[in-house]
Amino acid sequence: MTENEAEAAALYEVRGRVAIITLNRPDALNAVNAALSTAVGEGLEAAAADPDVRAIVVTGTGRAFCAGADLKELAQGRSIHAEGHSEWGFAGLIQHWVDKPVIAAVNGFAMGGGTEIALACDLAIAADTAKFGLPEVKRGLYAAAGGVIRLQRQVPMKRALELVLTGEGIGADTAAEWGLINRVVPAGSELGVALELANVIAANAPLAVRVSKQMVHRTWAGASDWNVEWSSEDPWQANDEALSVVFTSNDALEGPMAFAEKREPRWSGS
Repeated sequence: MTENEAEAAALYEVRGRVAIITLNRPDALNAVNAALSTAVGEGLEAAAADPDVRAIVVTGTGRAFCAGADLKELAQGRSIHAEGHSEWGFAGLIQHWVDKPVIAAVNGFAMGGGTEIALACDLAIAADTAKFGLPEVKRGLYAAAGGVIRLQRQVPMKRALELVLTGEGIGADTAAEWGLINRVVPAGSELGVALELANVIAANAPLAVRVSKQMVHRTWAGASDWNVEWSSEDPWQANDEALSVVFTSNDALEGPMAFAEKREPRWSGS
């Protein structure tokens, strides 16, 4: 790691067709301050704008994924939002919509804001040492960075209420059993597994992937937790709109043609 990388609150790199955003405040257990929120938000913007990037992985440096908000910053009255972009939400990510799949590679402790970051990602791979939970009620607070909005959409209601009301944590195996994460893997392999999953996604038609992600969120039961223009609408009307975009695309012609010609498709993203 270079000196500049050591000082950066979050790192950004691209490996093939996958962007990796790494929370990089290991001495603070990757607690979120304004610098981290800004770096993460800018990384998401860069990945969204890069036509060669087709999936995004978010992970952490050190033994923690994210320990939540930097309470020292809050105690001194300093903002932890991204500079000039409070609309991106906590960690520059929680309310920051991008239409490319985002995968959390949870490398360790992820209580509070760390769990909320995982909830905001589309998929999650976790080390077997990871721990999840929303302990805010133990501090007279509540999980305001999406925890009380998203958790019950991703796990059964009574499971969600158990986490929210007790403030107790759960291990990775329990999180997987409840449906909070996709897979549990040996510690140290979570980034590699997340990249494998990202590359499987990246091999698919990019336009179809982006619209498919959007459609799942658009038609989720009730209004979407993403504050965008399609947050509440007729799902079949939304489906017809998406169909007209994808099924008339160049990739929709290329896919069947490649299958018929027994070759790998050459996606254009259009």
